[in-house]
Amino acid sequence: MKQLGKISLIVLLALLSVIFLAIIGAYATGNGYVVKAFQKTLLKGYSTTHIDDSSDFKNEVIHAGTSQPWDIHPQYGRIQLTDTLRKELEDFGSIGFAVVYEGKLLYEEYWNHYSNESRTNSFSMAKSITTMLLGKAIEQGYVRSLDQAVTDFIPEFSNDSLAKLATIGDLSAMTSGFDWKEEYYSPFNMTTEAYFGDHIEQQMLKRHFAHRPGGHFKYSSADSQLLAIVLRRATGKSLSQYLSETFWQPMGMESDALWSTSGGMEKSFCCVYSNVRDYAKLGQLLLQKGHWKDKQLLDSAFVERMITPNYKAFLPEEPKKYGYSIWIDEDHQPAFYGMMGHLGQRIIVVPSENLVIVRLGKKKDTLHKSRGYLDADTYYFVDEVMKMIQNLQKK
Repeated sequence: MKQLGKISLIVLLALLSVIFLAIIGAYATGNGYVVKAFQKTLLKGYSTTHIDDSSDFKNEVIHAGTSQPWDIHPQYGRIQLTDTLRKELEDFGSIGFAVVYEGKLLYEEYWNHYSNESRTNSFSMAKSITTMLLGKAIEQGYVRSLDQAVTDFIPEFSNDSLAKLATIGDLSAMTSGFDWKEEYYSPFNMTTEAYFGDHIEQQMLKRHFAHRPGGHFKYSSADSQLLAIVLRRATGKSLSQYLSETFWQPMGMESDALWSTSGGMEKSFCCVYSNVRDYAKLGQLLLQKGHWKDKQLLDSAFVERMITPNYKAFLPEEPKKYGYSIWIDEDHQPAFYGMMGHLGQRIIVVPSENLVIVRLGKKKDTLHKSRGYLDADTYYFVDEVMKMIQNLQKK
């Protein structure tokens, strides 16, 4: 038994030595982010990033001003989820769901101790928010237009012949040709480094453009992060401050929000932390073509550009599913568009029905076959909420 104990101790020490050397090696090779990723995901029981990870990072505050609570729809509390929708929401770990109809809060529900005050990760819905900030920066003269050259603001790429062809609009439309591979589950990849690393601006600037800009759509978190660099340099403000000034306070958001940072810069491809009701206001702003109360907060022509497919970025046989940082399905009845994030974060707008749907949660539907060319859950949300609305109209 003593011999077995000695062997077990030797094996444990050897294993600890290997782990120690691996950690040292990761930092020595510039891959220290892998250790942080391991600590913040696998050691906490997650296979990827999660919606409650704001405390794992440094954050900037997006300050709210005077709150403008939602008007409550007269039928609030008198409408129920369909059985199909409830099953979809509960099977995939939803923590909050809301329906805004005719500009008023019609339905909301929360699960697992979450509430209307819970702040959770937007993930890639932040890309749409970043493009909304771009629209405001153009309106205020910080940026000339979507056609302005990226190198006007990021001269570090001036010796890159392809970069000199890239426009700011290419970053928003994901047609920049930047050298990037999107990946969410492997520890050794550039997206994981962007999420868990400490020097995101340096990471972006040391890469290059691999393809001619203005061509085919290729989803890329790097494009949104490059857009953040443009906006910070153009406005002289952090994205959090600019968002607070341009939308969060004027729209009377109910709560302060957070925006996760890396090396002092917001991670614009992800990581705004807010609540269901305030996310819904962003969808309502787009539905109203940038108009809020008695003010035009975002140019209506820019909103129209965001929510219209960038047709030239897709082959004739491909679905035209992306505009300027907005996902779109024009073929579905009713047509809809929205902000979409990792693990099924959704702000869906159905213009013909004057409808905004918000879903936040811990997983997305990977089991069911999609009814279109976007994720399966989006169609459940739209189709089942439409049944709810139709039932309401019969009363």
